[in-house]
Amino acid sequence: MRRNTMFTAFFSTLLLSAQWVSAEPLAERYLTSGQLAEGEKALKEQITKSPEDDEARFGLGVVQFFQSFEHLGGSLYKYGLRTEGTFRGMPPEVRALLPQNRNPEEISYADVRQILQTWVNDLKQAEKTLSAVKEPDVKLPLHVGLIKVDLIGSGKPVDAAFLMGRIGTPQQKQAAENFVIGFDRGDADWLAGYCNFLCAWGEVMLAVDGQEIFNCTAHLFFEKVDTPYKFLLEGPRNFDALRSFNRPLISDILAFIHLWRFEMKEAERMKAALAHLEDMQLHAKSMWKYYQVETDDDHEWIPNPKQTGVLQIKVTQEMLDTWLAVLDETGLVLQGKKLIPFWRGKPGTQGVNLRRVFTEPRIIDPFLWVQGTAAAPYLEEGPITEFASPQMLGRINSTFGGANFFTMAFWFN
Repeated sequence: MRRNTMFTAFFSTLLLSAQWVSAEPLAERYLTSGQLAEGEKALKEQITKSPEDDEARFGLGVVQFFQSFEHLGGSLYKYGLRTEGTFRGMPPEVRALLPQNRNPEEISYADVRQILQTWVNDLKQAEKTLSAVKEPDVKLPLHVGLIKVDLIGSGKPVDAAFLMGRIGTPQQKQAAENFVIGFDRGDADWLAGYCNFLCAWGEVMLAVDGQEIFNCTAHLFFEKVDTPYKFLLEGPRNFDALRSFNRPLISDILAFIHLWRFEMKEAERMKAALAHLEDMQLHAKSMWKYYQVETDDDHEWIPNPKQTGVLQIKVTQEMLDTWLAVLDETGLVLQGKKLIPFWRGKPGTQGVNLRRVFTEPRIIDPFLWVQGTAAAPYLEEGPITEFASPQMLGRINSTFGGANFFTMAFWFN
């Protein structure tokens, strides 16, 4: 009887293992092997065969998200991003992870804009794929610590477990190897929201004219630069030289800061950036709609108040209610229905219409924004956002613990 029980347990274990293997998402096979291009092709073929397969669609969106960074890293490596040459005193372990192209191509400002455009296009495609995920009960369990991505264009994708093996402890390496997240429907919105956030920044960078700052300072970041000031390539570019107060290098850094004044090159892109921010806010609202109705507790990335979550951070109902209020207020600010308080003059009399900053773009000068004069064209009288009220600030502080709010906001999206 005991032997039969042992055999039964043994074969039951095999059966469960076989079921787990067969249930392994198609995306994980390619994510953990670093074959993202092959994975994109295979997942597209799967969706063509089974259009209702939202697990494959979710996996495709994840693959495309990581591909956007592979393409970005590959381009930066191609043009000789100065990783080793910038700080020569880096530890050998770090230097080995950030190799520099020994035979890079010369980069022009047009090349930089194309790199940014490709990145934005990739993120848009990932967001489109993720937004097409509709199945409320979709699941995508992934060994996140084993996802291999070539972020630096070296042709050798690495995962978090490998990194921990080089710069961490054996315990951290093992934890990374075993780290699994059971992504669900809400997480598809979470990742789509981050795609929109990054797209917004990309569109802003493409909206402005960065030709002059490129001509004068790109040599600090790339080995070979198409600049009219070729003498810049002949001087010291190693930031370690700052220890000896190297005058040319210090002047280059000052020039970089001085040139933070950007004319509009393609102003319509500012409206595109605003649209991405609005979509990000909608995805953030949608993801919590799905999170709140979950009843399982299966390796949750972001748990609801009744779940635990892989990060072991408790999300309380008070935190959720406060965050949803923050999202509502963010939507009103983006719509121009609430104003950002102006930091000069008599308090509470006028505010900045953030929406008009994007729909009526002007020169972007961060220093004049700090001073206040750059905000003048966007000043209006109207309701000021609750973010400026002592009640809302006190609620955020008591719920999230002051500075912890920004960490939680980054996590919550």
